[in-house]
Amino acid sequence: MHPSEAIVGSLSSLLQGKKIVLGITGSIAAVECFELARDLMRHGATVIPVLTEEAQKLVTPYAMNFATGQETIVELDGRVQHVTLFGDVPGRADLLLIAPSTANTISKIACGIDDTTVTTMATVALGSGVPILIAPAMHGAMFNNPMVAENIERLKKAGVEFVGPRMEGKKAKIAVREEIVHAVIRKLSEGKMKGRRLLMIGGSSAESMDDMRIVTNKGTGETAVELAKAAYHEGADVELWMGRCTVLLPSFIPIKRFESLADLEKMIPDIDHDLVVVPAALSDFTFDKKRGKLPSEAKVTKLQLRSVPKMLPLIVKRCDKVIGFKAESGVKKDDLVKEAVESLDRNLLQAVVANDLDDVKPGRTKVVFVRSRYQAEIEGSKTEVAHQLIKEMSRI
Repeated sequence: MHPSEAIVGSLSSLLQGKKIVLGITGSIAAVECFELARDLMRHGATVIPVLTEEAQKLVTPYAMNFATGQETIVELDGRVQHVTLFGDVPGRADLLLIAPSTANTISKIACGIDDTTVTTMATVALGSGVPILIAPAMHGAMFNNPMVAENIERLKKAGVEFVGPRMEGKKAKIAVREEIVHAVIRKLSEGKMKGRRLLMIGGSSAESMDDMRIVTNKGTGETAVELAKAAYHEGADVELWMGRCTVLLPSFIPIKRFESLADLEKMIPDIDHDLVVVPAALSDFTFDKKRGKLPSEAKVTKLQLRSVPKMLPLIVKRCDKVIGFKAESGVKKDDLVKEAVESLDRNLLQAVVANDLDDVKPGRTKVVFVRSRYQAEIEGSKTEVAHQLIKEMSRI
């Protein structure tokens, strides 16, 4: 067994069974391809590296062979690798990912020139309908060259998709690795949410006691993040509104932050989405905030709680397709489903995702997806559960 096989599928099975050809061209960003290939493999992909002559000055074939466990293609020979990988043949590749791509490579592909290993792969892939994803990396002046811009548009019209670049100063840098990996997963998904605009509201609200202290919920925001990523993978245009959280937020999804329920309430008029999903842990009460700092020496401090407007009814007024969440602790499944149905009817929701906190274990969770006359029990890692939930939500 090649040492690289140990990492295959270690993060997820989202790319399991997928064969990805990684085309590497002569940008200095080529030095990042070792880890890019490994990240794709961690989601289950087989990665076949293809280096141009210029790329070999920056990355050695041996390094990419070690990274992927696959033979690195540096020239096309009698095995006609460009045809066996992208022609109309059994077992061909699922995607050509060119990362990084220079301005030279982009323009050659747009003009039908195939004088390198990578451009020849692209010629065959375009001709046979294999998806192509390109991550440009070059000097900013090259990216802004009107001829290069025109060639990018020509490729987009031909169905080629682009991820990045990141504009930093005078440089058009390659997209961050996370963004490229998730763009690949999105490209190779079933696209069950394609064309839909989805809003995910997650995290915990926090209410101020004084100028320094807050009261909040235990939510980490992980469920909202995993659901947002899963919806993105399935082709949705996703926006994430996030309260307090303890998880890293995805760099490739637009994010707006809120702190208190009052902050969130002010944002609700901006909702114009097709579907709103609300796994947020929101407070039912707030305080009459004290100015300054409550004295820490006081043995007894009285705080007056007051109820706040429920957010779900306000959200439903802006969107007629809203999915809520219901968390309980130590209840039977029938009682959990009953609570979910009551929330469904009370708040005029399309569906409710219910779970018992006792079923949440390190790395795993279990939920029940409840509609008016339908329910589905889903169990697995949070990533797996999120993807199954998004598939259920895609039917709404």
